[in-house]
Amino acid sequence: QAAADPMSSSDAPEDGPKETSSVSQNISDADAFKILLEMKMKKRQKKPALPSTVTELDTEDGSKVYVVGTAHFSDSSKKDVVKTIQEVQPDVVVVELCQYRVSMLKMDERTLLKEAKEINLEKLQQAVKQNGVMSGLMQMLLLKVSAHITEQLGMAPGGEFREAFKEASKVPFCKFHLGDRPIPVTFKRAIAALSFWQKVKLAWGLCFLSDPISKDDVEKCKQKDLLEQMMAEMIGEFPDLHRTIVSERDIYLTYMLKQAAKQIELPRASETEPRRYIPAVVVGVVGMGHVPGIEKNWNSDLNIQEIMSVPPPSASSKFFKLVVKATVFGLMGYGCYRIGQRTVQFILSMPAAQSYLQKLTEIRSQH
Repeated sequence: QAAADPMSSSDAPEDGPKETSSVSQNISDADAFKILLEMKMKKRQKKPALPSTVTELDTEDGSKVYVVGTAHFSDSSKKDVVKTIQEVQPDVVVVELCQYRVSMLKMDERTLLKEAKEINLEKLQQAVKQNGVMSGLMQMLLLKVSAHITEQLGMAPGGEFREAFKEASKVPFCKFHLGDRPIPVTFKRAIAALSFWQKVKLAWGLCFLSDPISKDDVEKCKQKDLLEQMMAEMIGEFPDLHRTIVSERDIYLTYMLKQAAKQIELPRASETEPRRYIPAVVVGVVGMGHVPGIEKNWNSDLNIQEIMSVPPPSASSKFFKLVVKATVFGLMGYGCYRIGQRTVQFILSMPAAQSYLQKLTEIRSQH
């Protein structure tokens, strides 16, 4: 259970009755491992009854990967994830999250709803400081889209990932992996792929998003990720943007799933005993829009070095950055000017100030 928890496991409750502690002291670690592994294998279904959203993939060494395609705002997707993990009792669960979004697993639904709806200047400054002006703005704009969906549905994103985390902690020796590319890399590569006017069009579409969304729309989007579909509708056909946001992440997710599906070494009674391995069982939880790409890349030799590099900013990016900075500072300067002008007018309109000025005028006229 500790291996399944990417956060601290010090608060995890003890499993099993306390009276078994004296018995467990007489069992070696290897024997205890074998007992728990046997219990897990007995619970694992040979022919699991899986939801229709699950795609089964095999590796050359016999490992099995069950990819659950989800809609990120869907109650039925949560149920699909829970059922799949319970049926196959996996050795590893991989989710479409990166370390920058792992906080999604710690928060409850109410906190996430509050966070998603509250987009303020402080969050914008933090995003810009962490990812740069362009990537930070894009992150906040996408957060606005997510907040719009959250407000329309009253449902926070990432419920399927939180369910996956909870269920993985219940499976003996199940590890929990973050399988998505770091979000700053994705944003920076996406920005670099767009021309100046495409960036303007993207920002405009995200800023003025207001179309109503129903829960039926979300369920229909199991055929394609809701967030990516909305973006595609707003910004039109931009192949380069699709490549960075979807296709490259398909490759990264596929690579991480294949890494997780490596064979598992069985415990040994001594160092002299030969090493033995068994095929692994993996459950992947990803947006439905990534499933076709994962299937397409599954039997390919993958190299993720290229898609992890961040290209230098283009001339249009530098210009756009300059325009944004100039606009911000210009608005701040104009605001200070207007505030100062109104303050002076207010002071001069006060009777005491007018009386003082009149006296000064009289003194000057006498001299």
